[in-house]
Amino acid sequence: MTKPLAQASFLRDRASRAAIVPVISNSVVLVLKLVVGLITGSIAVLSDAVDSAEDIGASSFDLWSVRLSAKPADVEHPYGHGKAEGVAAAAEAILIGAGGIFIFYQALRRLVGGGGAEIDIGLGIIAMAITGAVNLSVALYVSRAAKATGSIALAAGTRHLWTNLAQAAAVIIALALVGLTGRHEFDAIVALILSAFLIFSATRIGLRASSQIMDVRLPPEEEDVILETILRYGEDVRGFHKLRTRRSGRQRYVELHLIVDAGKSVREMHAICDRIEKDIVEALPGADVTIHVEPDDGRFRQPRQLPR
Repeated sequence: MTKPLAQASFLRDRASRAAIVPVISNSVVLVLKLVVGLITGSIAVLSDAVDSAEDIGASSFDLWSVRLSAKPADVEHPYGHGKAEGVAAAAEAILIGAGGIFIFYQALRRLVGGGGAEIDIGLGIIAMAITGAVNLSVALYVSRAAKATGSIALAAGTRHLWTNLAQAAAVIIALALVGLTGRHEFDAIVALILSAFLIFSATRIGLRASSQIMDVRLPPEEEDVILETILRYGEDVRGFHKLRTRRSGRQRYVELHLIVDAGKSVREMHAICDRIEKDIVEALPGADVTIHVEPDDGRFRQPRQLPR
């Protein structure tokens, strides 16, 4: 197995392993928060439990999409299955947004209704501190895997895990305020703030997912890598144009027309194209590079930077 292929296989395995961890941690955290929320009577803790239930669905979507996107291209899917990650991220955004709306409704109802039920402050704070520690460790692990593999589903999951950590901190603050002031309204007010935060997070994740589904070009820094790679070939390459890039899950697609010396043989230019493709793949792991060769007629000028 060549180095790029071996690296791609390692990254696929790492992404799959990373996607399993949130499913397990969210399941454990859900049971803890649900039990403690019912015992303490805290609407903020129960709201966070509802979010954990959605987290299980979202992380399950992530796991499904990461494994599906890792499948190689086939007859029915000649460009692979990478868009499954974008679909999963969009579904995750919908789940988070729906949870935010539900929490908003429950908190507003408690706030308007008075919400005078007794709340076990100590138990609630301990439970949320435990869930915060779990979310922090999982978020750090999944974040590293998302950066290493370039998985949009894991990246969306990471942002969700960081929101969970922020939620745990907010609930602890709410319970502490209830304990210090004796005013139970703080519990519902923090739940309202959490609902707004969830809806905001859902919007961000949804926008990122839509850019994935709509075939947005690669980031400028990645396209600059392609330009710099081609420029290294000096006299062998006279220029290039019609550069098109896009991303599908972890898979990058690069297409371009290469302007070459008309006196070069097909064998010579094929060898140069192979070297350019190899260099791009080494710089951008998982890239699928397609190069169309054109003879230089003297009218084309080598670009030194790409349009933004």
